[in-house]
Amino acid sequence: MRPLRRPPGGGGDAGRAIVEFIFLGILLLLPLTYLVLTLGRLQAATFSASLAGREAGRAFVTATEDAAAHARAQAAAGIAFDDFGFDRGALLAVRCDGTPCLRPGGFVTVTVTIEMPLPLVPDFVAGNLPASVSISSTHVAAVDTYVAR
Repeated sequence: MRPLRRPPGGGGDAGRAIVEFIFLGILLLLPLTYLVLTLGRLQAATFSASLAGREAGRAFVTATEDAAAHARAQAAAGIAFDDFGFDRGALLAVRCDGTPCLRPGGFVTVTVTIEMPLPLVPDFVAGNLPASVSISSTHVAAVDTYVAR
């Protein structure tokens, strides 16, 4: 048996491996980076909606009167939205199971909806494809039965 020998001059593939590696690396790395950015932002929207609903419900049921309860719930949800950077596109809806809202043993349902725009979607594509994802969370808080109002 004779050992394989390279042709003189190194053959015709000299230097192409690095070009192919860079091309395939960029081709695979860019979509993967976009996917990680998008999933991270979706997770942040999910955490923000959950936290805002829970804190708004707690703030609402611990208020002393109905007029102040709505303002407290809005303020608590606003802090949660700001923590995750969703100060725009976030909605808070509070619904009571009876009148007045803060009667002993009553329940308050807080629904939070966040419209999260997909990152790096240009305006001309946004008209043809969905450019945002809607995230919602619902939290039910109970008014304490033994608190004198």
